[in-house]
Amino acid sequence: MRQRLASAYIGLRLMQWNALRSMGSGVPGPEASISKLFWGTWHRDLGELAMDIGGLDSQIAEGFPYELTLDQKMFLFTRSETIYGGSNEIQRNVLGERVLGLPKEPVPK
Repeated sequence: MRQRLASAYIGLRLMQWNALRSMGSGVPGPEASISKLFWGTWHRDLGELAMDIGGLDSQIAEGFPYELTLDQKMFLFTRSETIYGGSNEIQRNVLGERVLGLPKEPVPK
């Protein structure tokens, strides 16, 4: 658990520094795709960490009507972040083709 908390903190700091560096350059570059890929994965892992810290209590809520807690909302919402902005696989393809200059994936016939 300690390792996961430290990784979450380090990931947050990395994103802060990368955002500041990107703002300083003024021109968006490949950093935007890298940041999107990193953010989606980091935030998803943070949602899982929050639920794990809450243990079994994070899986239920009291009262009626049932309302999700902030941790539950984050856990459920962050699953979609790796999809709705372009799946991680698509982001990796964009980086490979546009940034690294790798050949495009073959188009199925």
